[in-house]
Formats: sequence, C-alpha cells, structure tokens
Amino acid sequence: MKNPLVNSSHVKIKVGAHKVRLLILQPKTRKAEKTPGVLWIHGGGYQSGSAREVYLTRALSMVVKFGMVLVAPDYRLSRKHPYPSGLQDCYAALLWLKENTEMLGIRSDQIMIGGESAGGGMTAALCMLARDRKTVNIAFQMPLYPMLDDRDTDSSRDNHATNWNTKRNHKAWKRYLRDAYGTEFISRYAAPARCTDYHGLPPCYTYVGDIEPFLDETLEYVRNLREAGIRAEVDVYPNWFHAYDILMPASKESREAISRFEEKVAYALANDFAPQD
Repeated sequence: MKNPLVNSSHVKIKVGAHKVRLLILQPKTRKAEKTPGVLWIHGGGYQSGSAREVYLTRALSMVVKFGMVLVAPDYRLSRKHPYPSGLQDCYAALLWLKENTEMLGIRSDQIMIGGESAGGGMTAALCMLARDRKTVNIAFQMPLYPMLDDRDTDSSRDNHATNWNTKRNHKAWKRYLRDAYGTEFISRYAAPARCTDYHGLPPCYTYVGDIEPFLDETLEYVRNLREAGIRAEVDVYPNWFHAYDILMPASKESREAISRFEEKVAYALANDFAPQD
C-alpha cells in the first residue's frame, strides 16, 4: 500500500499497560517548514480495520496534495476491547500528536482530525473529549459518514443497503457498548449523538450517501453544530451506499466528492486555526 510520494514510519505509545502503534505519513517533499497535522482514524464499525486503511481513503491526499503530516492509530477493536478502550487509544494519539508538533514539523495551531464511519464517530467523540478536558484545541474536523448514534434513526431502521445495514449496525454497537447497549446510560464519548452541548467544537465538513444508515445522524450532527454557531457543512450524494467513495473510487460521483472534499480541506487550511493554550 505504500505511496512513492510519502514517507512512512511507526511509533508505539503507552496507554496504561497497553501499547498503541501509530502510523505516521509525511510528504517526501515538504512545501513549508511546518505544516498542519491531522489525526486520521480508520473505520470498521469500531470492531475491525487498521491504520493502513489511510492509503485507500481521503487521508492520503492530505499528505500528498496538501503536504500535511498524518498520524493514524491502530486502536483497540471492540471484538476484544469494548468502549472505552479504542477511544482511550485515539485520545492518547491526539495528545501525542500535540506534544510532538516540533519533532513532526507540525503547526501547533492547525491540528485537525478526521475519519470514516466509526472513525468519523471517534472523530466527533474526540472533539468533545478534548473540548471538555481542555487539552487540545482542534482546528477542523472531518467526520465522514460518521457512526454516531447507537439508537435507530429513520435512515438506520430497516435499512438493507449494500455494505452496511441495520443488522450489521446493531451487531457493531452491541459489541462496542456491551451491557450498556439499549440503555440510556451511554456517554456522548461512546455515542456522540448523545451530546447535548455542541458549543466550542471545531468547524466541520462531512459527506454522506442518501441510502445509507448514517444519513440521519450525520445531518443531525451538522444541524446541532450549526445551531451552536459553528460552521458546519455537509454534502449528500444520491444513491450512495456506505463507504461508496472508498469502494467505488473511480466513479464520476466519487471523483466529484473527492474534489469537493479537497476544496473544503483547502479552505480549512487557509482559514481555520486553533492556537494551543
């Protein structure tokens, strides 16, 4: 999966008694002495996947086209480690990124975060956690078709679309939440749709398909951000099933979505800054 325009390396960081492997991608040719940094979190329903998926997603162009430094954690998966293990790993990766901006050549005022599906859900949760703990000021978030709500919505109920559907969604949330599934005792850090205060979160861009389960929760997340006075934009693509852009990257629709995503990244790089305290 390696890209000739990118240098890759790995580090391991401690999270309690556990070690988390971080994949680091840097452009072989830097456009500036310091560049924005992005934490990119892979999808897989919180239960599968790996950091190497960044080579197949929107994340790669952030390094190749925009010269950003990317950190991708191989967080613990819910098949063996339910919530909050994965979130703890991703939060530790975010703190590590902030603490190592000088070593990585990253601008400390342009730390961004993004991911697809469960990675998008983890993105939203981390933005809330970092805000609440006042640890990292995040300049921009990109939770693409995010997995945010453990409860059924109109779009996730009785959904039989390709790739991800109601049955798979229920199974994944049960694995992630275990005994808490189906109760009201669920933290916003586990299911970000449970959040009731969206003030102080970073500006956001996302996109989602109109036939996939996460349509309604994505639109609701953007609506809540806007109501809190935060710039938040979403594009909805017709007849897109879950992760359409990854599974059908050569299609005209995917190429248009990729171009639109890169346009929004370029805007954020020029306009969104969050100096660290």
